[in-house]
Amino acid sequence: MSVYQQMLDIKAAKGAGYLVLVDPDRWSSDEVEKFIEQINTSGADGIMVGSSLILGEGAQRKMKKIQDTARLPVILFPGNINQLTPHVDAVFYLSVISGRNPQFLIGDQVQAAPVVRELGIEPISTGYMLIESGKVTTAEFVSGSKPIPRDKNEIAVAHALAAEYLGFKLIYLEAGSGAQYSVTPQMVAAVCAYTKVPVIVGGGIHSPGVAQALVKAGASFVVTGNILEDPTKSHLMEQFATAIHKV
Repeated sequence: MSVYQQMLDIKAAKGAGYLVLVDPDRWSSDEVEKFIEQINTSGADGIMVGSSLILGEGAQRKMKKIQDTARLPVILFPGNINQLTPHVDAVFYLSVISGRNPQFLIGDQVQAAPVVRELGIEPISTGYMLIESGKVTTAEFVSGSKPIPRDKNEIAVAHALAAEYLGFKLIYLEAGSGAQYSVTPQMVAAVCAYTKVPVIVGGGIHSPGVAQALVKAGASFVVTGNILEDPTKSHLMEQFATAIHKV
């Protein structure tokens, strides 16, 4: 069964799914194995691996360790084509449709296509929309993309409709890693009211209550990342899973 079909099945069975984002740069090889083992038993539905920038050495070895340890689907969330790896089950094949930088709209995708085919990993076409988050995030800086204002729901809806009409399988509303504010439930509700494509929401989600509000607004999947890198907050993982699945 494809990873995309698994995602659809999770949404159908649980109402919404929970994905945990792992940045290989943030963990040593031993630490990442322990973290993945924690994710396995947390109630999460999948593991995303990647970052806007991966600077540390041994990233490929860590990704292999993540895949070897994981009992959940492992999906690459690539910041650039250099992050492509065989050590994942699928890749979010992203196009930054909220921006106008041709490199991230189609340029990287053309270069990546033969590599994805050669690696034999499943591509999941994803319309990626960067949303204003109260600060300049790495994703915004690296992509050279001006984010959609967080109070301009109609702009987000128009982009989401374009993503659906172009045939994207997923829409990703992203405030960015370390965002000050998450995407608003109002924007999520507006996008979901106009589109039929499953919506992923990530960035700046600091509490299970915020995650639950996004699901109630219509989000099909919620992603958390930075908040769980603090060892004193890793226990929130199970609370996020419960909050997201109980809606």
